[in-house]
Amino acid sequence: MQRDSNHLFLKKSRIKFLIFGLLIAGISSFATAKLELLVPVVLALLAVFTVYLIFLFRNPKVGLVTLVIYCFLLGFLGREIGGLSYGMGIELLLILTWLSSLIYYKREDWLVIRNDLSLLFLIWFIVSVIEVINPAGASVMGWLMEIRSVALYPVLLIPLSFIVFNKKSDLDLFIKLILGLALIAALNGIKQIHFGLFPGEQRFIDGPGGATHLIFGKLRAFSFYDAGQFGAFEAVFVVMAVVLALGSSKLWKKVTLLTLAGFYGYAMLLSGTRGAFFALVVAAIFAIFLTKNFKVLFLGGLFMAIFLGGLKYTTIGSNYYEINRFRSSLDPEDPSLNVRFNTQRILREYLSSRPFGGGLGVLGAFSEYNQDKFLSIIQPDSYWVKIWAMYGIVGLTLWFSMLMYILGKCCGIIWMIQDKKLKVKLIAILSASAGIFFCSYGNEVINNMPSSLIVCISFVLVYLGPKFDKEIAEEKLIDANNRIVANSLIVVKPI
Repeated sequence: MQRDSNHLFLKKSRIKFLIFGLLIAGISSFATAKLELLVPVVLALLAVFTVYLIFLFRNPKVGLVTLVIYCFLLGFLGREIGGLSYGMGIELLLILTWLSSLIYYKREDWLVIRNDLSLLFLIWFIVSVIEVINPAGASVMGWLMEIRSVALYPVLLIPLSFIVFNKKSDLDLFIKLILGLALIAALNGIKQIHFGLFPGEQRFIDGPGGATHLIFGKLRAFSFYDAGQFGAFEAVFVVMAVVLALGSSKLWKKVTLLTLAGFYGYAMLLSGTRGAFFALVVAAIFAIFLTKNFKVLFLGGLFMAIFLGGLKYTTIGSNYYEINRFRSSLDPEDPSLNVRFNTQRILREYLSSRPFGGGLGVLGAFSEYNQDKFLSIIQPDSYWVKIWAMYGIVGLTLWFSMLMYILGKCCGIIWMIQDKKLKVKLIAILSASAGIFFCSYGNEVINNMPSSLIVCISFVLVYLGPKFDKEIAEEKLIDANNRIVANSLIVVKPI
């Protein structure tokens, strides 16, 4: 009877499935006849999205990996496809991955997010929310648009990264992923200079972007972003690749990583971004400092001195526009630098009576919502200055102290790591993050994707370093014990 009952149930299920399939096919055929190509495309996208959701809710790591890829390619989608606000995709992926994680992980797994890194960014988010009632009266719409990148993304991304990227293999996955995506971005930048632009890129240059990306008729490579963002993060990837190469014991890895560093470095020069100079130098200094090796400190310091001296006091490479523009970073009389200093003098006078700044969104990309405000006509050209203008000296002090504390603690964590290979990987990603942070004095880098994502996840992985180090030590101990047991089981034949 049970067998007959199961057979009847399966038979009814097949009939229902057949009826449902025929119904969907009929509706799709009718809609296609009326709306032509639109319906099949929408149905295909819905099918792909449904499959993606199945994978995402089976493993939240799918969502975080997708987010990393999406943030690197965000500019390409906006320029070449258009028609949508692709920035909203970041929130969508974050929300879906959060929902998946809440279902997938147990209550005790979430204890890992109880740390000062998550707390600090939560405090920063609360401060940013309070800024909506800033006495300066900035637009609520401008505040809503600005808070997404300034505070919302980090406060969602950091706890999520703690819970999802919680294994040492995830560190390797993250490094390989961003190195590969940075290479794709570098190749696209090289393509722009030597082979031409995609249609969307050409529209960008024909529009307002041409004012900053065509200097004396010379195109600055910008890849999927703008030249400032592109040049700065390609610069820190140079350091990351070199550190990983020097820390590797395998020849093929060294060659591969140094080749990647060459691509990143060339793309950095093609961007014509002087801010990339500071990203490169600071990241390199951090990497040398974190080694705590006297020989490396001496040789690295000597190399940096020769590099800086060559740029400052020689004319080597002056026949190349890209090197000349890079060299201008060390010129205190550079007109662009003095314009920035003049802007800061104006802001200092204006903000002297406004300790909490002018409010979020009052200057920069979303100043269109605050056209009645004095700050809306100011071009900060620096994320540090932008924080100062929006949050005032109180907010700037809090933000800067918070980032410096995190960097300092991360240095301490790395110095305590025992496994040499793990230490090298953590040095590589923290040096890149430090370079992004400090070069943001010259450009708004750390507030944009993918730099913001790189910094947030890198901080998390460094914080998880002691956990990874413990796992590696335990694995080594188990392997050693297994070898001892195996050796003790060897039977020695009597003579």
